[in-house]
Amino acid sequence: MQSLPLLSLAIWLPIISGIVVLAVGNDRNPGGARALSLIGSLMSFLVTLPLISNFDANTAAFQFVEKSSWIDRFHINYFLGIDGISLWLIVLTSLITVIVVIAGWEVITERVAQYMAAFLILSGLMIGVFSAQDGLLFYVFFEATLIPMYLIIGVWGGPNRVYAAFKFFLYTLLGSLLMLVALIYLYNVTHSFTLTDWYAAKLPMNVQILLFVAFFMAFAVKVPMWPVHTWLPDAHVEAPTGGSVVLAAIMLKLGAYGFLRFSLPIAPDASHYLSGFMITLALIAVVYIGLVALVQTDMKKLVAYSSIAHMGFAILGFFMFSEIGMQGALVQMISHGFVSGAMFLCIGVLYDRMHSRNIADYGGVVNTMPKFAALFMLFAMANSGLPATSGFVGEFLVILGAVKLNFWVGLLAATSLITGAAYSLWMYKRVIFGAIANDHVRELVDINKREFFMLAVLAALTLFMGIYPKPFTDLMHTSVVNLLAHVAQTKLP
Repeated sequence: MQSLPLLSLAIWLPIISGIVVLAVGNDRNPGGARALSLIGSLMSFLVTLPLISNFDANTAAFQFVEKSSWIDRFHINYFLGIDGISLWLIVLTSLITVIVVIAGWEVITERVAQYMAAFLILSGLMIGVFSAQDGLLFYVFFEATLIPMYLIIGVWGGPNRVYAAFKFFLYTLLGSLLMLVALIYLYNVTHSFTLTDWYAAKLPMNVQILLFVAFFMAFAVKVPMWPVHTWLPDAHVEAPTGGSVVLAAIMLKLGAYGFLRFSLPIAPDASHYLSGFMITLALIAVVYIGLVALVQTDMKKLVAYSSIAHMGFAILGFFMFSEIGMQGALVQMISHGFVSGAMFLCIGVLYDRMHSRNIADYGGVVNTMPKFAALFMLFAMANSGLPATSGFVGEFLVILGAVKLNFWVGLLAATSLITGAAYSLWMYKRVIFGAIANDHVRELVDINKREFFMLAVLAALTLFMGIYPKPFTDLMHTSVVNLLAHVAQTKLP
Protein backbone atom coordinates (compact mmCIF):
# COMPACT_ATOMS: atom_id res chain seq x y z
CA MET A 1 0.00 0.00 0.00
CA GLN A 2 2.87 2.36 0.75
CA SER A 3 4.04 2.15 -2.87
CA LEU A 4 0.95 4.17 -3.81
CA PRO A 5 1.43 7.97 -3.74
CA LEU A 6 -1.09 8.30 -0.91
CA LEU A 7 -0.37 11.94 -0.12
CA SER A 8 -0.67 13.01 -3.75
CA LEU A 9 -3.94 11.07 -3.98
CA ALA A 10 -5.22 12.73 -0.78
CA ILE A 11 -4.37 16.18 -2.22
CA TRP A 12 -5.38 15.83 -5.86
CA LEU A 13 -8.42 13.51 -5.61
CA PRO A 14 -10.65 16.19 -4.01
CA ILE A 15 -9.22 18.93 -6.26
CA ILE A 16 -9.87 16.91 -9.45
CA SER A 17 -13.30 15.88 -8.08
CA GLY A 18 -14.08 19.56 -7.52
CA ILE A 19 -13.05 20.45 -11.08
CA VAL A 20 -15.22 17.58 -12.45
CA VAL A 21 -18.20 18.77 -10.36
CA LEU A 22 -17.67 22.31 -11.72
CA ALA A 23 -17.46 21.02 -15.28
CA VAL A 24 -20.53 18.75 -15.32
CA GLY A 25 -22.72 20.17 -12.54
CA ASN A 26 -25.45 22.75 -13.10
CA ASP A 27 -28.51 24.03 -11.26
CA ARG A 28 -30.83 22.02 -13.53
CA ASN A 29 -29.36 18.84 -12.04
CA PRO A 30 -28.23 19.69 -8.48
CA GLY A 31 -28.62 16.05 -7.38
CA GLY A 32 -25.84 14.97 -9.74
CA ALA A 33 -23.45 17.61 -8.35
CA ARG A 34 -24.25 16.52 -4.79
CA ALA A 35 -23.70 12.83 -5.56
CA LEU A 36 -20.40 13.47 -7.38
CA SER A 37 -19.21 15.65 -4.49
CA LEU A 38 -20.06 13.00 -1.92
CA ILE A 39 -18.25 10.31 -3.93
CA GLY A 40 -15.19 12.56 -4.34
CA SER A 41 -15.03 13.47 -0.64
CA LEU A 42 -15.55 9.84 0.47
CA MET A 43 -12.77 8.62 -1.86
CA SER A 44 -10.44 11.28 -0.46
CA PHE A 45 -11.30 10.24 3.12
CA LEU A 46 -10.74 6.54 2.35
CA VAL A 47 -7.30 7.35 0.88
CA THR A 48 -6.23 8.92 4.20
CA LEU A 49 -7.10 5.81 6.27
CA PRO A 50 -4.05 3.78 5.09
CA LEU A 51 -1.91 6.68 6.34
CA ILE A 52 -3.01 5.70 9.87
CA SER A 53 -2.73 1.91 9.46
CA ASN A 54 0.70 2.07 7.76
CA PHE A 55 2.14 4.83 9.95
CA ASP A 56 5.23 3.85 11.97
CA ALA A 57 4.88 5.55 15.36
CA ASN A 58 8.46 4.65 16.37
CA THR A 59 10.29 6.84 13.88
CA ALA A 60 10.61 10.62 13.81
CA ALA A 61 11.48 10.62 10.10
CA PHE A 62 8.94 11.87 7.59
CA GLN A 63 6.86 9.06 6.10
CA PHE A 64 4.99 8.45 2.81
CA VAL A 65 7.62 10.72 1.22
CA GLU A 66 7.17 11.78 -2.41
CA LYS A 67 9.83 13.92 -4.05
CA SER A 68 10.22 15.06 -7.64
CA SER A 69 11.84 18.10 -9.18
CA TRP A 70 9.45 20.98 -9.85
CA ILE A 71 11.57 24.03 -10.83
CA ASP A 72 15.15 22.76 -11.25
CA ARG A 73 16.84 26.12 -11.59
CA PHE A 74 15.78 27.24 -8.10
CA HIS A 75 15.96 23.79 -6.45
CA ILE A 76 12.20 23.81 -5.88
CA ASN A 77 10.72 20.33 -5.43
CA TYR A 78 7.30 18.77 -5.28
CA PHE A 79 8.21 17.30 -1.89
CA LEU A 80 5.57 15.71 0.36
CA GLY A 81 5.86 13.84 3.65
CA ILE A 82 4.10 13.60 7.00
CA ASP A 83 4.92 12.84 10.62
CA GLY A 84 2.79 12.32 13.72
CA ILE A 85 2.08 16.05 13.95
CA SER A 86 0.45 16.32 10.52
CA LEU A 87 -1.13 12.83 10.28
CA TRP A 88 -4.29 13.49 12.28
CA LEU A 89 -4.77 16.94 10.75
CA ILE A 90 -4.91 15.36 7.27
CA VAL A 91 -7.45 12.73 8.37
CA LEU A 92 -9.50 15.43 10.15
CA THR A 93 -9.53 17.57 6.98
CA SER A 94 -10.84 14.76 4.77
CA LEU A 95 -13.46 13.71 7.36
CA ILE A 96 -14.79 17.25 7.87
CA THR A 97 -15.07 17.65 4.08
CA VAL A 98 -17.39 14.62 3.89
CA ILE A 99 -19.51 16.05 6.72
CA VAL A 100 -19.69 19.51 5.09
CA VAL A 101 -20.88 17.98 1.80
CA ILE A 102 -23.62 16.13 3.72
CA ALA A 103 -24.46 19.30 5.71
CA GLY A 104 -25.10 21.31 2.53
CA TRP A 105 -27.09 18.52 0.84
CA GLU A 106 -30.61 19.99 1.17
CA VAL A 107 -29.70 23.45 2.46
CA ILE A 108 -27.81 24.83 -0.56
CA THR A 109 -30.21 25.20 -3.51
CA GLU A 110 -28.43 27.77 -5.71
CA ARG A 111 -25.08 27.25 -7.47
CA VAL A 112 -24.88 23.79 -5.86
CA ALA A 113 -22.03 22.55 -8.08
CA GLN A 114 -19.89 25.63 -7.39
CA TYR A 115 -20.53 25.38 -3.64
CA MET A 116 -19.58 21.71 -3.42
CA ALA A 117 -16.57 22.17 -5.72
CA ALA A 118 -15.22 25.02 -3.56
CA PHE A 119 -15.14 22.73 -0.51
CA LEU A 120 -13.54 19.83 -2.40
CA ILE A 121 -10.78 22.04 -3.85
CA LEU A 122 -10.25 23.71 -0.46
CA SER A 123 -9.91 20.26 1.16
CA GLY A 124 -7.13 19.23 -1.25
CA LEU A 125 -5.27 22.52 -0.75
CA MET A 126 -5.40 22.21 3.06
CA ILE A 127 -4.09 18.63 2.92
CA GLY A 128 -1.32 20.07 0.72
CA VAL A 129 -0.40 22.53 3.49
CA PHE A 130 -0.13 19.69 6.03
CA SER A 131 1.94 17.52 3.63
CA ALA A 132 4.37 20.00 2.03
CA GLN A 133 8.07 19.62 2.87
CA ASP A 134 9.16 22.34 0.44
CA GLY A 135 8.87 25.94 1.62
CA LEU A 136 7.54 27.36 -1.64
CA LEU A 137 5.11 24.46 -2.13
CA PHE A 138 3.81 25.13 1.40
CA TYR A 139 3.39 28.82 0.57
CA VAL A 140 1.48 28.07 -2.66
CA PHE A 141 -0.97 25.74 -0.87
CA PHE A 142 -1.21 28.06 2.16
CA GLU A 143 -2.16 31.09 0.04
CA ALA A 144 -4.36 29.16 -2.39
CA THR A 145 -6.69 28.15 0.47
CA LEU A 146 -7.79 31.81 0.65
CA ILE A 147 -9.52 31.73 -2.74
CA PRO A 148 -12.16 28.98 -2.16
CA MET A 149 -12.92 30.27 1.36
CA TYR A 150 -13.22 33.86 0.06
CA LEU A 151 -15.78 32.64 -2.50
CA ILE A 152 -17.65 30.47 0.04
CA ILE A 153 -18.14 33.48 2.35
CA GLY A 154 -18.63 36.06 -0.44
CA VAL A 155 -21.13 34.11 -2.59
CA TRP A 156 -23.14 31.95 -0.14
CA GLY A 157 -22.79 34.06 3.02
CA GLY A 158 -25.16 36.36 4.92
CA PRO A 159 -26.19 40.01 4.29
CA ASN A 160 -22.72 41.46 5.08
CA ARG A 161 -20.86 38.68 3.27
CA VAL A 162 -18.87 40.95 0.93
CA TYR A 163 -17.44 42.98 3.83
CA ALA A 164 -16.61 39.81 5.81
CA ALA A 165 -15.01 38.11 2.78
CA PHE A 166 -12.82 41.14 1.98
CA LYS A 167 -11.77 41.50 5.61
CA PHE A 168 -10.85 37.80 5.77
CA PHE A 169 -8.92 38.00 2.48
CA LEU A 170 -7.01 41.21 3.27
CA TYR A 171 -6.03 40.21 6.82
CA THR A 172 -4.70 36.82 5.80
CA LEU A 173 -3.04 37.97 2.55
CA LEU A 174 -1.25 40.94 4.15
CA GLY A 175 -0.09 38.72 7.01
CA SER A 176 1.54 36.34 4.53
CA LEU A 177 3.56 38.91 2.58
CA LEU A 178 6.32 39.07 5.21
CA MET A 179 6.45 35.28 5.22
CA LEU A 180 7.28 35.31 1.50
CA VAL A 181 10.22 37.65 2.23
CA ALA A 182 11.39 35.22 4.95
CA LEU A 183 11.19 32.26 2.54
CA ILE A 184 13.26 34.11 -0.08
CA TYR A 185 15.86 35.05 2.57
CA LEU A 186 16.14 31.41 3.69
CA TYR A 187 16.58 30.33 0.07
CA ASN A 188 19.42 32.84 -0.35
CA VAL A 189 21.14 31.44 2.76
CA THR A 190 20.70 27.72 2.00
CA HIS A 191 20.13 27.66 -1.82
CA SER A 192 17.26 25.29 -1.13
CA PHE A 193 13.53 25.43 -0.40
CA THR A 194 13.56 22.08 1.45
CA LEU A 195 12.43 22.49 5.06
CA THR A 196 15.02 20.08 6.49
CA ASP A 197 17.80 22.18 4.91
CA TRP A 198 16.35 25.26 6.58
CA TYR A 199 16.20 23.44 9.93
CA ALA A 200 19.97 22.79 9.68
CA ALA A 201 20.91 26.40 8.84
CA LYS A 202 22.89 28.36 11.45
CA LEU A 203 21.38 31.82 11.88
CA PRO A 204 22.43 34.76 14.12
CA MET A 205 19.97 35.87 16.81
CA ASN A 206 18.89 39.11 15.12
CA VAL A 207 18.09 37.20 11.90
CA GLN A 208 16.18 34.54 13.84
CA ILE A 209 14.07 37.23 15.54
CA LEU A 210 13.26 38.88 12.19
CA LEU A 211 12.33 35.50 10.68
CA PHE A 212 10.20 34.67 13.72
CA VAL A 213 8.35 38.00 13.39
CA ALA A 214 7.78 37.42 9.65
CA PHE A 215 6.33 33.94 10.28
CA PHE A 216 4.38 35.26 13.28
CA MET A 217 2.57 37.80 11.08
CA ALA A 218 1.39 35.07 8.71
CA PHE A 219 0.46 32.42 11.25
CA ALA A 220 -0.94 34.60 14.09
CA VAL A 221 -3.57 36.02 11.72
CA LYS A 222 -4.58 32.52 10.64
CA VAL A 223 -4.85 31.03 14.18
CA PRO A 224 -6.09 33.82 14.93
CA MET A 225 -4.27 35.21 17.96
CA TRP A 226 -5.20 38.33 19.88
CA PRO A 227 -5.06 41.17 18.69
CA VAL A 228 -5.26 40.12 14.99
CA HIS A 229 -8.44 38.09 15.54
CA THR A 230 -11.09 40.63 14.56
CA TRP A 231 -11.72 39.15 11.09
CA LEU A 232 -12.87 35.80 12.51
CA PRO A 233 -16.22 36.70 14.20
CA ASP A 234 -17.33 38.57 11.05
CA ALA A 235 -16.27 35.69 8.79
CA HIS A 236 -18.07 33.11 10.96
CA VAL A 237 -21.28 35.12 11.27
CA GLU A 238 -21.56 35.72 7.51
CA ALA A 239 -20.26 32.35 6.26
CA PRO A 240 -22.75 29.58 5.41
CA THR A 241 -22.81 26.70 7.90
CA GLY A 242 -20.33 24.61 5.89
CA GLY A 243 -17.95 27.56 5.64
CA SER A 244 -18.03 28.09 9.41
CA VAL A 245 -17.41 24.38 10.04
CA VAL A 246 -14.33 24.22 7.78
CA LEU A 247 -13.03 27.58 9.00
CA ALA A 248 -13.18 26.52 12.66
CA ALA A 249 -12.35 22.83 12.31
CA ILE A 250 -9.43 23.06 9.88
CA MET A 251 -8.43 26.50 8.56
CA LEU A 252 -7.50 27.86 11.99
CA LYS A 253 -5.14 24.88 12.35
CA LEU A 254 -3.10 26.01 9.34
CA GLY A 255 -1.65 28.87 11.38
CA ALA A 256 -0.94 26.76 14.46
CA TYR A 257 0.67 24.09 12.25
CA GLY A 258 2.83 26.78 10.64
CA PHE A 259 4.34 27.68 14.02
CA LEU A 260 5.39 24.02 14.46
CA ARG A 261 6.82 23.62 10.95
CA PHE A 262 8.52 27.01 10.57
CA SER A 263 8.82 29.29 13.62
CA LEU A 264 10.01 26.74 16.20
CA PRO A 265 12.50 24.61 14.18
CA ILE A 266 13.91 27.39 11.93
CA ALA A 267 14.33 29.99 14.70
CA PRO A 268 14.61 27.98 17.95
CA ASP A 269 16.70 30.56 19.83
CA ALA A 270 14.27 33.34 18.91
CA SER A 271 11.35 31.07 19.86
CA HIS A 272 12.79 30.61 23.36
CA TYR A 273 13.65 34.32 23.61
CA LEU A 274 10.10 35.39 22.61
CA SER A 275 8.25 32.57 24.41
CA GLY A 276 7.14 34.92 27.21
CA PHE A 277 5.58 37.25 24.63
CA MET A 278 3.78 34.33 22.92
CA ILE A 279 2.53 32.89 26.22
CA THR A 280 1.19 36.34 27.20
CA LEU A 281 -0.74 36.66 23.92
CA ALA A 282 -2.06 33.10 24.32
CA LEU A 283 -3.25 33.82 27.88
CA ILE A 284 -5.00 37.01 26.72
CA ALA A 285 -6.85 34.90 24.14
CA VAL A 286 -7.75 32.27 26.75
CA VAL A 287 -8.90 34.68 29.49
CA TYR A 288 -10.03 37.91 27.78
CA ILE A 289 -11.63 36.37 24.67
CA GLY A 290 -13.38 33.86 26.95
CA LEU A 291 -14.96 36.82 28.78
CA VAL A 292 -15.88 38.46 25.45
CA ALA A 293 -17.71 35.24 24.48
CA LEU A 294 -19.82 35.56 27.64
CA VAL A 295 -21.55 38.75 26.44
CA GLN A 296 -22.44 37.60 22.90
CA THR A 297 -26.11 37.42 21.89
CA ASP A 298 -25.47 35.78 18.49
CA MET A 299 -24.81 32.02 18.76
CA LYS A 300 -22.30 31.98 15.91
CA LYS A 301 -20.34 34.89 17.36
CA LEU A 302 -20.23 33.16 20.74
CA VAL A 303 -18.78 29.97 19.26
CA ALA A 304 -16.39 32.02 17.07
CA TYR A 305 -14.94 33.74 20.15
CA SER A 306 -14.74 30.41 21.97
CA SER A 307 -12.67 29.12 19.00
CA ILE A 308 -10.14 31.93 19.52
CA ALA A 309 -9.90 31.02 23.23
CA HIS A 310 -9.44 27.32 22.45
CA MET A 311 -6.75 28.01 19.84
CA GLY A 312 -5.02 30.17 22.46
CA PHE A 313 -4.54 26.91 24.38
CA ALA A 314 -2.72 25.39 21.40
CA ILE A 315 -0.28 28.32 21.19
CA LEU A 316 0.23 28.21 24.96
CA GLY A 317 1.08 24.50 24.74
CA PHE A 318 3.59 25.03 21.91
CA PHE A 319 5.61 27.75 23.64
CA MET A 320 6.03 25.96 26.96
CA PHE A 321 8.54 23.65 25.20
CA SER A 322 7.39 20.63 27.19
CA GLU A 323 6.25 17.26 25.88
CA ILE A 324 3.03 17.32 27.90
CA GLY A 325 2.21 20.86 26.76
CA MET A 326 2.81 20.20 23.08
CA GLN A 327 0.92 16.90 23.06
CA GLY A 328 -1.93 18.65 24.87
CA ALA A 329 -1.89 21.44 22.28
CA LEU A 330 -2.07 18.96 19.38
CA VAL A 331 -4.88 16.99 21.05
CA GLN A 332 -6.68 20.30 21.63
CA MET A 333 -6.39 21.12 17.91
CA ILE A 334 -7.91 17.77 16.84
CA SER A 335 -10.63 17.97 19.51
CA HIS A 336 -11.45 21.54 18.51
CA GLY A 337 -11.97 20.25 14.97
CA PHE A 338 -14.64 17.82 16.18
CA VAL A 339 -16.31 20.05 18.78
CA SER A 340 -16.34 23.48 17.15
CA GLY A 341 -17.33 21.91 13.83
CA ALA A 342 -20.24 20.20 15.59
CA MET A 343 -21.25 23.40 17.42
CA PHE A 344 -21.51 25.27 14.11
CA LEU A 345 -23.48 22.37 12.60
CA CYS A 346 -25.92 22.55 15.54
CA ILE A 347 -26.36 26.31 15.08
CA GLY A 348 -26.85 25.65 11.35
CA VAL A 349 -29.60 23.10 12.11
CA LEU A 350 -31.48 25.75 14.14
CA TYR A 351 -30.82 28.50 11.58
CA ASP A 352 -32.17 26.37 8.71
CA ARG A 353 -35.47 26.11 10.59
CA MET A 354 -35.85 29.59 12.18
CA HIS A 355 -33.47 31.81 10.16
CA SER A 356 -32.20 33.41 13.35
CA ARG A 357 -28.95 33.07 15.30
CA ASN A 358 -30.12 35.33 18.10
CA ILE A 359 -30.15 33.47 21.44
CA ALA A 360 -33.14 35.55 22.63
CA ASP A 361 -35.33 34.18 19.80
CA TYR A 362 -35.09 30.66 21.21
CA GLY A 363 -36.18 28.82 24.34
CA GLY A 364 -37.79 25.45 25.06
CA VAL A 365 -36.33 23.78 21.95
CA VAL A 366 -36.02 20.49 23.91
CA ASN A 367 -39.82 20.19 23.78
CA THR A 368 -39.88 20.00 19.99
CA MET A 369 -36.37 18.69 19.16
CA PRO A 370 -35.35 16.18 21.89
CA LYS A 371 -32.81 14.24 19.76
CA PHE A 372 -31.14 17.46 18.69
CA ALA A 373 -31.11 18.74 22.30
CA ALA A 374 -29.29 15.59 23.49
CA LEU A 375 -26.54 15.87 20.85
CA PHE A 376 -26.21 19.63 21.31
CA MET A 377 -25.76 19.06 25.06
CA LEU A 378 -22.79 16.73 24.47
CA PHE A 379 -21.07 19.30 22.23
CA ALA A 380 -21.78 22.17 24.64
CA MET A 381 -20.27 20.08 27.47
CA ALA A 382 -17.22 19.20 25.33
CA ASN A 383 -16.82 22.90 24.47
CA SER A 384 -16.77 23.55 28.24
CA GLY A 385 -14.02 20.95 28.75
CA LEU A 386 -16.10 18.31 30.56
CA PRO A 387 -14.11 15.17 31.55
CA ALA A 388 -14.76 12.14 29.30
CA THR A 389 -15.12 14.43 26.28
CA SER A 390 -12.29 15.30 23.88
CA GLY A 391 -12.46 18.95 25.00
CA PHE A 392 -11.09 18.01 28.42
CA VAL A 393 -8.01 16.01 27.37
CA GLY A 394 -6.09 18.73 25.55
CA GLU A 395 -6.97 21.50 28.00
CA PHE A 396 -6.02 19.35 30.99
CA LEU A 397 -2.62 18.45 29.51
CA VAL A 398 -1.85 22.08 28.62
CA ILE A 399 -2.90 23.30 32.09
CA LEU A 400 -0.76 20.55 33.66
CA GLY A 401 2.23 21.64 31.58
CA ALA A 402 1.55 25.30 32.42
CA VAL A 403 1.49 24.61 36.18
CA LYS A 404 4.88 22.87 35.88
CA LEU A 405 6.22 25.91 34.02
CA ASN A 406 4.72 28.57 36.30
CA PHE A 407 1.87 28.26 38.79
CA TRP A 408 0.29 31.60 37.79
CA VAL A 409 0.35 30.75 34.09
CA GLY A 410 -1.42 27.48 34.95
CA LEU A 411 -3.96 29.31 37.12
CA LEU A 412 -4.79 31.82 34.38
CA ALA A 413 -5.10 29.03 31.81
CA ALA A 414 -7.41 27.11 34.15
CA THR A 415 -9.88 30.03 34.23
CA SER A 416 -10.94 28.86 30.77
CA LEU A 417 -12.65 25.86 32.38
CA ILE A 418 -14.88 28.33 34.26
CA THR A 419 -15.52 30.79 31.41
CA GLY A 420 -15.93 27.92 28.90
CA ALA A 421 -18.62 26.33 31.04
CA ALA A 422 -20.24 29.72 31.65
CA TYR A 423 -20.71 30.75 28.01
CA SER A 424 -21.44 27.27 26.61
CA LEU A 425 -23.99 26.27 29.24
CA TRP A 426 -25.55 29.76 29.38
CA MET A 427 -26.23 29.57 25.63
CA TYR A 428 -27.46 25.96 25.89
CA LYS A 429 -29.81 26.75 28.79
CA ARG A 430 -31.32 29.79 27.04
CA VAL A 431 -31.83 28.01 23.72
CA ILE A 432 -32.85 24.50 24.80
CA PHE A 433 -34.54 24.65 28.21
CA GLY A 434 -37.44 26.63 29.66
CA ALA A 435 -40.91 27.24 28.30
CA ILE A 436 -41.48 27.29 24.54
CA ALA A 437 -40.52 30.84 23.60
CA ASN A 438 -42.82 31.44 20.60
CA ASP A 439 -44.84 29.83 17.82
CA HIS A 440 -41.75 29.40 15.64
CA VAL A 441 -40.14 27.17 18.31
CA ARG A 442 -43.43 25.30 18.77
CA GLU A 443 -43.43 24.39 15.07
CA LEU A 444 -39.81 23.15 14.96
CA VAL A 445 -39.19 19.65 13.59
CA ASP A 446 -36.50 17.40 15.10
CA ILE A 447 -33.37 16.48 13.13
CA ASN A 448 -33.75 14.15 10.15
CA LYS A 449 -31.56 11.12 9.37
CA ARG A 450 -29.02 13.19 7.39
CA GLU A 451 -28.56 15.69 10.22
CA PHE A 452 -28.50 12.95 12.85
CA PHE A 453 -25.78 11.06 10.96
CA MET A 454 -23.36 13.98 10.65
CA LEU A 455 -23.82 15.00 14.30
CA ALA A 456 -23.64 11.39 15.56
CA VAL A 457 -20.27 10.81 13.80
CA LEU A 458 -18.76 13.85 15.53
CA ALA A 459 -20.41 12.89 18.85
CA ALA A 460 -18.85 9.40 18.68
CA LEU A 461 -15.40 10.85 17.94
CA THR A 462 -15.74 13.43 20.74
CA LEU A 463 -16.55 10.69 23.26
CA PHE A 464 -13.95 8.22 21.94
CA MET A 465 -11.16 10.78 22.11
CA GLY A 466 -12.30 11.91 25.56
CA ILE A 467 -12.40 8.39 27.01
CA TYR A 468 -9.47 6.82 25.11
CA PRO A 469 -7.05 9.40 23.65
CA LYS A 470 -4.15 6.90 23.46
CA PRO A 471 -4.39 6.15 19.69
CA PHE A 472 -4.10 9.87 18.97
CA THR A 473 -1.24 10.61 21.37
CA ASP A 474 0.74 7.43 20.54
CA LEU A 475 1.08 8.30 16.86
CA MET A 476 2.22 11.88 17.54
CA HIS A 477 4.52 11.14 20.53
CA THR A 478 7.81 10.41 18.68
CA SER A 479 7.40 13.41 16.36
CA VAL A 480 6.72 15.72 19.32
CA VAL A 481 9.81 14.47 21.21
CA ASN A 482 11.92 14.91 18.06
CA LEU A 483 10.68 18.47 17.47
CA LEU A 484 11.34 19.46 21.09
CA ALA A 485 14.86 17.96 20.92
CA HIS A 486 15.55 20.00 17.79
CA VAL A 487 14.17 23.23 19.30
CA ALA A 488 16.30 22.68 22.44
CA GLN A 489 19.51 22.95 20.37
CA THR A 490 20.93 26.38 19.61
CA LYS A 491 21.33 27.37 15.96
CA LEU A 492 23.52 30.37 16.60
CA PRO A 493 26.66 30.31 14.38
